[in-house]
Amino acid sequence: MGSFRLTLCTGLLACAAGLSPTAARAADGQGVTVTPASPAPGSVVALRVSGCSGTTGAAASTAFVSDAPVSGYDGTLTGQSQVRSTIGAGAYDVKVTCGGQVVTGTVTVVGQPSLAQPDGSGALQATPVAPVHAGGGGTAPFASVEPRSTGPDTAQAVTGLVLVGFAAAAVGLLGARRRHGSR
Repeated sequence: MGSFRLTLCTGLLACAAGLSPTAARAADGQGVTVTPASPAPGSVVALRVSGCSGTTGAAASTAFVSDAPVSGYDGTLTGQSQVRSTIGAGAYDVKVTCGGQVVTGTVTVVGQPSLAQPDGSGALQATPVAPVHAGGGGTAPFASVEPRSTGPDTAQAVTGLVLVGFAAAAVGLLGARRRHGSR
């Protein structure tokens, strides 16, 4: 049983090492980590900067929509940025200016999957990206009925009043019977 646990832990560590975000680190411990390591255009990325002497800074890249503010303490700054939705796949430099220093890294943008796929003849055929409006099954008739925000109509009001009258008469008759029968 002990060797099974050791094998399992070793496998988990190997998987975790393979899934870690990419980091560009120099020998002096400075670097920029981008998570996810390979974002798609339009996605939001988390930035982690190591080795800055300041508590605030700005991360700039042609891959980002705008410069991203980063802040932190003890030489580690964090922040977020959004990747341009119109940018192509490739590796882009990230430069973080903090405390009079410049720390550099790289973000690798992956291409977006195509929404069109070739059919047998080589022509592109669009594929759906949203669910099909297929109805609600047995609830479909209820979905087409407009809800009414008004109160009951005249026939319902009259029926309700008649029923209340019968109930009141029944209660009165039962009460009268008990009073006469208890004497």
